[in-house]
Amino acid sequence: MRELNFLSTGKLDWIERDNPEVISGGDAIVRPIVVSRCDGDTLPIHHRVSRAMQAGLKAGLIDPAVGSICGAVPFQGPFAIGHEAIAEVVETGSDVKGIRAGDKVVVPWSVSCGRCETCRRGLTSKCTTVRDGRTLAAYGFGPASGPYGGMVSDLFRVPFADHMLVPLPDGLDPLRVAAASDNLSDAWRTIVPHLKARPDAKVLVVGGGAKSIGLYAAGLAVAHGASVIDYVDTSHRRLEVADSLGANAHQRPKRSAIPGPAYDIVVEASSSTAGIRHAIRATAPGGICTAVGYYVGTNTGIPLMHMYANDITLHLGVSHPRAVLPELLNWVHHNNFPAERVTSHLADFDDAPTAYAQHATKLVLHRPALIQN
Repeated sequence: MRELNFLSTGKLDWIERDNPEVISGGDAIVRPIVVSRCDGDTLPIHHRVSRAMQAGLKAGLIDPAVGSICGAVPFQGPFAIGHEAIAEVVETGSDVKGIRAGDKVVVPWSVSCGRCETCRRGLTSKCTTVRDGRTLAAYGFGPASGPYGGMVSDLFRVPFADHMLVPLPDGLDPLRVAAASDNLSDAWRTIVPHLKARPDAKVLVVGGGAKSIGLYAAGLAVAHGASVIDYVDTSHRRLEVADSLGANAHQRPKRSAIPGPAYDIVVEASSSTAGIRHAIRATAPGGICTAVGYYVGTNTGIPLMHMYANDITLHLGVSHPRAVLPELLNWVHHNNFPAERVTSHLADFDDAPTAYAQHATKLVLHRPALIQN
């Protein structure tokens, strides 16, 4: 079978691997039919960061968590890439009861058992059963995050299949929820729980590095009835998408502070240290700011005294998609949320080596299903 591997900056290719096999009774083998590229994957694809990050780790300028996730030489190729997929089930182990061959399922980016204490608390990306001393157990980050490979593959194995695999609601277009494995779920947690607690909230989304997450967040804020939804970015294309989703789209000069009122809910998706500082200072007293990007430096200059004086909550952390996927998928399906508007490039699965390297807000690969239920 083919497995897409990141080789070096701007270079990806198929590598032939043995077909995966069911190892335990709880496993499933799945075949991706829709794969979208996570915002974070563009970092090594478009920027020569591997050796610089290695030097930064040694010098103490980059947080050691980067090495624990991506290895001592972060993003060193070759490694299997991709961790957002809608797949069809092709085989199940003897203990799998809830799914069967032909089912269309969302596969979360992080591996979890569903039974340990952290999983029961909804922290499925920090499952103690599978991490085995690792920071993360995940698809698409290389061997430091486990032996799971990547999702841009003809086939891959999913452990704890009854827990891990979330069925797609009948009639829901897989292309609509192409990013449900990670980026769409990530946006959901930045907006929906907070608007449930405060339905009249004013929302700010700072777009940029986490290109699609910010747009999904803006659209979700509109659809869930926030009183004000401002989206700021430097990209004209993303501003147009935000406007089409109903947000107030504002061009942001690259180095200036964010103008406007204080916001109850702020989503920091610029993935920059300047962005996170501006986002915090735009947060209203008692508000919450969720940062979804990579902040790899050991000195980000977070304005802690400002947070203290204004009782601001800053939340950072990996997404936990398995905990929110059932609610998210059903809501998208029943409310016709047009998440596919964020997709900027749609490509054939067979063209993955060239397509995955494109500069794009949201790349989605697709191919027909083999099994029809």
